[in-house]
Amino acid sequence: MRLFLYGTLLDVATLASRGGCARVAARLAPATLHGWRRAGLRGGRYPTLRRDRTAVVRGAIVIPPARVLARLTAWEGAAYRLTRVVVDTPNGKTAAYSWIAAGAIRRPWNGV
Repeated sequence: MRLFLYGTLLDVATLASRGGCARVAARLAPATLHGWRRAGLRGGRYPTLRRDRTAVVRGAIVIPPARVLARLTAWEGAAYRLTRVVVDTPNGKTAAYSWIAAGAIRRPWNGV
């Protein structure tokens, strides 16, 4: 499964520690998601995505092994759901999944 990462998991040290595999971080490939923007999450310090026709989110895609996906899913928690998105990559458009939580606020999220 391709994952589109857009927030704290873009940090390779965070991705390696939360996923339990440093090699996964080395496989990040650039990707862009159109029609969404990063937003703060009500009551939290982590980002989520919010639809915005004019926005673009720069991130990365990765295909993690099943055990890494399981660890990352547990770390993301119940508030986040894997949601299908279509991203642009240097090789063209591709389907991926991204963790998106309900409760996005209007304030943009700019930290990683």
